[in-house]
Amino acid sequence: MTVFTVSPVVLETPGRPVDLQLKVSAPTEGTDLPILLLSHGQGYSNHLSSLNGYAPLANHWAEQGFVVLQPTHLSSRSLNLPAETPGAPMFWRERAQDMSMIIDRLDEIEKAVPQLRNRLDPTRIAVVGHSMGGHTASLLLGMRTENTSLKDDRIKAGVLLGSTGRGDAVTDVVKENYSFMQSTDFSEMTAPALVVAGDADASAHLTTMGPDWHADPYHLAPGPKVLLTLFGAEHGFGGVSGYDVAETTDENPERVADVQRLTTAYLRTQLHGTNDWGTTEIPNGRVETKP
Repeated sequence: MTVFTVSPVVLETPGRPVDLQLKVSAPTEGTDLPILLLSHGQGYSNHLSSLNGYAPLANHWAEQGFVVLQPTHLSSRSLNLPAETPGAPMFWRERAQDMSMIIDRLDEIEKAVPQLRNRLDPTRIAVVGHSMGGHTASLLLGMRTENTSLKDDRIKAGVLLGSTGRGDAVTDVVKENYSFMQSTDFSEMTAPALVVAGDADASAHLTTMGPDWHADPYHLAPGPKVLLTLFGAEHGFGGVSGYDVAETTDENPERVADVQRLTTAYLRTQLHGTNDWGTTEIPNGRVETKP
């Protein structure tokens, strides 16, 4: 399916340090299109953590009939906001608020991108996040941080790629620099989610628990969850965050293709009501489910 991309779409946002910018990737055909909100992670590449990252996923999902909306969060290295900016360095509240604001302003996005006019289905919205983006997605699905809920009930399901886990298993570096991660509470994260973890994703800079930490949203959150563990995958899952990015330590096009295929099957099941996930073969990983 042919797709188009429009970037940047700028949403004027008084009170935010900079206006919210996002990229739109969508199929050229079809109506009643489901919406995916894509939250980027962090990294030392300047543009991975921005609307310019995650092309392997955004392009694929658009080809599969989804409208992908990906903002540049305030934590992005491309913005380089001063360290004293309120919410810095990770802007965890603001990241989730970005996503809810995008939903609030879908009409405005349609006007800015005429090719989308009367083609979106605002009743079918999912969120996808990688790494710190997984923390953002978890918040929108019901996870609490610092006893704060940012859940958005308009979001029907989520996909968490290499997401963050429990707060009692973080490193001293995290405690000193990202203390909010110590207060993670999954007890009210009831929305459906696919949790994707790599069995080689130790993330030693984040956790003392090893790869199992990334599966915490599955084990600790109530409600319908699926855990997909990909064999041999590190934090980059073969390169989902971009083509040839420096952060990808396990570059593997076949693994990226697996992530594309499996996440698409799950999202179709959740947003289209099909059984794509139930018939999906998973030769390079294992699956656990809880209703």
